[in-house]
Formats: sequence, C-alpha cells, structure tokens
Amino acid sequence: MTTERTEYRVEGLFEPISHYTDAVSYGGLLFTAVTGHDANGNLIGVDDVVQQCRQMFDNLGKVLQAAGSSPADVLKVTVYLTDVRDREKINPIRQEFFGKTKPASALVGVNELALPGMKVEIDVVAAVTRNR
Repeated sequence: MTTERTEYRVEGLFEPISHYTDAVSYGGLLFTAVTGHDANGNLIGVDDVVQQCRQMFDNLGKVLQAAGSSPADVLKVTVYLTDVRDREKINPIRQEFFGKTKPASALVGVNELALPGMKVEIDVVAAVTRNR
C-alpha cells in the first residue's frame, strides 16, 4: 500500500472550474466527484437527470480506469440530487454501472449544484487495486 498522494487529470473530462482536480489517491484509496459534463464542459441533457446521470457515470468510469480502479472497487458514494424524487429515474443507470457490486451510499437533496442546469453529482471513494 502506498502512502503517496497522487492527483489525476483525466483525458476526456472537462477542465475543473475551480481549484481542484479530477481525483486524488492516497493510502490505496481514490477520492473523486464527477458531474454530467462532456469533455468540452457542456452539460449533457440540461435539466434532464437521466442524460446527466449517464454522462456522470461515463465520466466516473474514465476516472476509475485512469487511477487503477473499477466500479467493483467503489466503496462509498454520495449522490447529490436537486430533486430526491429523481432517485427512481437514476437507479437503473446506477445498477447498470455497478452491476452486482453494492457500495455504501448516501443520497443528499440539495437546492442547487455548482453550475446552472445541473441536477445530479456524485462523490466517490474507491479502492485502487492495480497499477495505472
């Protein structure tokens, strides 16, 4: 297990809008948060939680792969929704992404997210199980 801190900027994700990076690993753990934006910073499916969620999980997959992790290595997720009733709409996408793996999870209803039109964001802690 390494205790080295590594920051990741992942190809195919848009440039951060503030002072952060796509993911950070430390002590065999990976920490990341992703949204439903494409590589150019365009929000996919403005005001459409299903489209945003699909893009968000696509982005999460890129981050996990870049850091030597996978959906099966995800330990904890926190999903932020501007309408908690949308949980039912995004659950099938989440189940598709994680398959049989069931990470610990929290759902948080929020008034708004960082950029206009955003309806969902996910915060993830995963194990790093292989070298990049």
